[in-house]
Amino acid sequence: VITEMGFQVKPGDEVRFDGKRIVREKKEYILLNKPKNFITTTRDERGRKTVMDLVGNASKSRLYPVGRLDRNTTGLLLFTNDGDMAKTLTHPKHGVRKVYHVHLDKALKREDLIKIQKGLELEDGPIEVDQVSYIADSPKREVGIELHSGRNRIVRRIFESLGYEVVRLDRVVFAGLTKKDLPRG
Repeated sequence: VITEMGFQVKPGDEVRFDGKRIVREKKEYILLNKPKNFITTTRDERGRKTVMDLVGNASKSRLYPVGRLDRNTTGLLLFTNDGDMAKTLTHPKHGVRKVYHVHLDKALKREDLIKIQKGLELEDGPIEVDQVSYIADSPKREVGIELHSGRNRIVRRIFESLGYEVVRLDRVVFAGLTKKDLPRG
């Protein structure tokens, strides 16, 4: 019987409560190719469709989305009950790689591509991207951008600051995971 506060349970210790053995929850991970028009939250008081509607029956564990994608952004979203890993993947100091396929309303000018490569000053501070380039064999309105920042709507705001509208935004790589062969939804 433990009576001291803050006692640390060690691997191999057996913990019981009311005579029942407590077993550590198994870590689970689900990768979703998020469709458009789903919000990244566990519940919505306004009754909108959430990503939990898509993965709710995938596990009995309480899973949470790792990071966010806005309602109109599609692509990779990870769910887990592993809080430590989720913190690591979302904190910018860990430099987790995110790659987006961006569709703009008009062709991206070469000088604007260079400005993005060099870094921009936005209303909430400077932003540097890891890489940005036109997508091979596609119109110049399609751009690939890699960054590790998790700031709110950052990809959209980068292009809006230069006078472009993001028509479609798709996260294709997240923390080394890709959506290759993963159908939407």
